[in-house]
Amino acid sequence: MTAPTISTDARNTFESTIGGYTVGGRAHSLSAWFVLSLRLMMGWAFAYSGFTKIVAAEPFSAGGYLTNVAATNGNPLADVFTWMGSTPWFVEFANVAVPWGELFIGLGLLVGALVRLAAFFGALMMLMFYFGNWDIVHGVINGDFAYMLVFLAVAAFGAGRILGLDARIETYDLGGETLLERYSRLEYVLG
Repeated sequence: MTAPTISTDARNTFESTIGGYTVGGRAHSLSAWFVLSLRLMMGWAFAYSGFTKIVAAEPFSAGGYLTNVAATNGNPLADVFTWMGSTPWFVEFANVAVPWGELFIGLGLLVGALVRLAAFFGALMMLMFYFGNWDIVHGVINGDFAYMLVFLAVAAFGAGRILGLDARIETYDLGGETLLERYSRLEYVLG
């Protein structure tokens, strides 16, 4: 077994300023493996969840969940969930969007394509699950909240560039310039 290579170049450093506060750090070279693991873990979890909903003997139905769950747990968005659950077009939308969204988010993460876009929608779904499953008996942090942060970390670290298709998509040659050079805004969905 060979020892891991420790890289000291600038790609392992990061810094961000928000509201006048700057934070920064230097990631260990093994961080890439952990970010890849997070991407694959969430990809598998979402692809599996979506697939099992799609092939289930009974069709997936979000109506009962939307109507009932939020009203029973002191949820601050209980009225929003009740509205969603009692609005036929929204229930029909959710019945398609949840299983297929989970499947496509999961597949995107597994193959590393459009990772930031997939992670954004995964985080959005986890935010909705967080409020739908509202339970602050043990504090405001629960598994849904933690998974939302995992999705955001996967997006922030550009996990699609780590053994993923995004690394190839970004460098696709378009007559002397890469796809990302020509369409720089794609960095918000790739990576």
